[in-house]
Amino acid sequence: MTVSLTIYDSATRTQREFVPLTPGKVGVYLCGATVQGAPHIGHIRSAVAFDVLVRWLRRSGYEVTMVRNVTDIDDKILDKSADAGQPWWAWAYTYEQEFAKAYRTLGLIPPTYEPRATGHIPQMIELIQEIIDAGHAYVGNPGNVYFDVTSLDDYGSLTHQKVSNMVVDETDMEADKRSPHDFALWKAPKPGEPETAGWDSPWGKGRPGWHIECSAMSGRYLGETFDIHGGGIDLRFPHHENEQAQSHAAGRGFARYWMHNAWVTIEGEKMSKSLGNSLTVENIVKNVDPVVLRLALGTVQYRSTVAYSPETLTEATAVWERLSGFVDRAVAATGEVPAEEIAALTSADLPEAFVAAMDDDLNVSAALAVIHETVTEGNNALAAHDDIAAADAQRNVRAMLDVLGLDPLAAPWRGTGGSDKTHEALDALVTHVLNDRAAARADKDWARADALRDSLQAAGIAVEDSAEGAHWHLEAR
Repeated sequence: MTVSLTIYDSATRTQREFVPLTPGKVGVYLCGATVQGAPHIGHIRSAVAFDVLVRWLRRSGYEVTMVRNVTDIDDKILDKSADAGQPWWAWAYTYEQEFAKAYRTLGLIPPTYEPRATGHIPQMIELIQEIIDAGHAYVGNPGNVYFDVTSLDDYGSLTHQKVSNMVVDETDMEADKRSPHDFALWKAPKPGEPETAGWDSPWGKGRPGWHIECSAMSGRYLGETFDIHGGGIDLRFPHHENEQAQSHAAGRGFARYWMHNAWVTIEGEKMSKSLGNSLTVENIVKNVDPVVLRLALGTVQYRSTVAYSPETLTEATAVWERLSGFVDRAVAATGEVPAEEIAALTSADLPEAFVAAMDDDLNVSAALAVIHETVTEGNNALAAHDDIAAADAQRNVRAMLDVLGLDPLAAPWRGTGGSDKTHEALDALVTHVLNDRAAARADKDWARADALRDSLQAAGIAVEDSAEGAHWHLEAR
């Protein structure tokens, strides 16, 4: 394997050559959803970014095990379900399904494993006991276990902070905690919480702390030491810092590389519910083609902020129409390159500039520029009736777009979301209108020709004229 992928490691703050723990195999753990509410584009930006990582690793020849967890028990889930008068587990499952739908809508590859926190209580209890036995945690009141941050020499190493400089809310200090910096590994039930939200443990009935969940689940599916841990930059502290501390305290190597994606901003402000500008995927795709949303979120380098706005979507729509339009024209002229052939292409078969961009810490912006260059070459080949070059361009463009999850002829984008038969029927009807328009133009009946084109445009069908005749595609809306 000659891959020279480099990754910006958040722990060392350097761009490091990626060398997997086991040659040819990669283990990736991504902090998934806390299913307290509907998925918004901030959640999905992270999922899309790491979907591109997995696609690139697999295209580069690696066997990838991808784990994306579901946190289905925590304070917010209990509070919100209680306010709604619903069982906490039903509330969590409802929004777990909404996240799953959003992932499918935006064409994400399913993870290898998607474990729920509530399904791994025994592993969490076992890990907590290991931490206590190692002298890094203590038991408080019945049902409470806390991590002693001063007991671990490398606590704060992920975010390069000293404990003395860490900001904590001392007004919310539990009486049985030794220090406000310590955090809960196991939590006693609060008054009024449902009986079903607690599990028996050696320290009393309770439920897991947030951080212990990911340490236990990553170890269960990827081993005590694994390659890459990912998530949003807002999770670096305290969540990821505490995950690492727990695992190191138990003698586990944990993650060898840390990758953190930047957030989404709206009108220059970080997305948050407090700003009232959280946009759910379900609401956005009522008016925006899902593939356009994916393109807008997924073609900005993962460590850069996505500035979300109507203008962003307009630009993404224009890009998608250019890319998918070329693929449509190439297929019409030279035939469709089989999906199996696209899938068989390795990184070594793709344009060198594209490979260099992706190997440079997933520089998708530079990679997209290479795709545009290849589209231009393909359009020139079509104009010159060079079928071999046009077919090669189609093959390369689709394979590169597949790395970004954007191959127009792959699910779920094929036929703009409709079935092949539906697309074929629509093609027959539109072609009939275009033939009538061509006849009107030949008769110099410009008014009728314009009226026919306007009728297609009103139906959301864009028409492009070329030397070879008129071509059509559905507009992204």
